[in-house]
Amino acid sequence: MTSMNAYVNGGIADIANIGLCDVALEKAMERTSSLPGMVCLYGPSGFGKSVAATYVANRRRAYYVQAKSVWTKRHTLTAILAEMGMRPASTIPQMLDQAAQELAMSGRPLIVDEMDHLVEKNAVELIRDLYEASQSPILMIGEEELPNKLKKWERFHGRVLSWVPAQPVTLADARKLVPLYAGEVDIADDMLTHLVELSGGSVRRVVVNLEMIQDTALTSGWESVTRDVWGKAALYTGEAPKRRL
Repeated sequence: MTSMNAYVNGGIADIANIGLCDVALEKAMERTSSLPGMVCLYGPSGFGKSVAATYVANRRRAYYVQAKSVWTKRHTLTAILAEMGMRPASTIPQMLDQAAQELAMSGRPLIVDEMDHLVEKNAVELIRDLYEASQSPILMIGEEELPNKLKKWERFHGRVLSWVPAQPVTLADARKLVPLYAGEVDIADDMLTHLVELSGGSVRRVVVNLEMIQDTALTSGWESVTRDVWGKAALYTGEAPKRRL
């Protein structure tokens, strides 16, 4: 396995979940013929799963689709074929054959983000059909309860090689995010630790607070920010503000 640089594509920090996502797909791509080829990265919203999936799709030359809440089976296949640069056939079975053939012939994996939407639309077997017909690696990205939701489909659940839980943001992750979102000021480790503690594991909340800290620091003329410098100023926690009476 090759290591990734700290900053890639001019704007993505190499946080832990990018590595987890990449390793998960790599396992499916390098599996032996006797092992199943679907893998799943799951976790709470805000943990950076979609960012990780986008990066890994580029790195591994994977076809990538992000499911929508309104998608039907036809919409799903149409989106996959569009990602492949193919014109959809007229029927769903024909579209399935098109997509499966392209996966098999290209040797490229498929990443399905927001897989929970397909579960809610009872389109899970569509993904299994694509896998069975192509034997191509498929990485699914979803929310924390996705593995439990998929237990309803035993034949599908048994074809998942690896279930990979996304990890909460860490101090090491926060340090890597600073140059991208607060590169004009120095933010001390005690302040970064505070941001991680407030984040509830969410990369997104850390990013929002880094941008807020930089804006405040530049406006206030601070070159560096520690907990003492920041004091009791507000930070973003994702909670709605309390009503003032």
